[in-house]
Amino acid sequence: MPAKRVGILALQGDFEAHSKIVAELGGEPVEVRTPAQLEGLDALIIPGGESTTMTLGIEREGLAEPLKDFVASGKPTLGTCAGLIMLDRDHLGLLDVSAKRNAFGRQRQSFEADIDVTGFNGGPLRAVFIRAPWVEETGEGVEVLAEIEGHPIAVRQENVLAVAFHPEIAGESRIHRWVVNAEKTEEDR
Repeated sequence: MPAKRVGILALQGDFEAHSKIVAELGGEPVEVRTPAQLEGLDALIIPGGESTTMTLGIEREGLAEPLKDFVASGKPTLGTCAGLIMLDRDHLGLLDVSAKRNAFGRQRQSFEADIDVTGFNGGPLRAVFIRAPWVEETGEGVEVLAEIEGHPIAVRQENVLAVAFHPEIAGESRIHRWVVNAEKTEEDR
């Protein structure tokens, strides 16, 4: 069986760390900067970074509609940190949530935590929060998978999974495994 081709939006942010984890899990990472690079992909990761810069890059490259079409096709899509923001109602509108930028504070308030995420076995996940958002509001069909102090930090809606943290910095591969093995059941992960 050929490796699953996982696109990683490579306009800004630490897309290389995501690529490394995808490759370690047996997937084929593909950097995405243009609409044509979305063709033939099996899944997509929108990494963290700076959401304003990412928005400008998406507009400059004409990626908004192609990204919407990709997610609408039902293929697994993961957003981490600013990727969660990019997926929300106010940006690409691909996830029925409203995210609050820098919700935990600025750079000095960055932190790490062990969190339990519903559907991900193997104990708590190590999560790195850097100027992280949280989800302020969820719509119908959005499942909250994890919270900190009552604030959702991991959500899923159909084929879209979004987390407010950086699993790639902590070397945590279980979130990425969902993208690479999305066709498997929860018990198989």
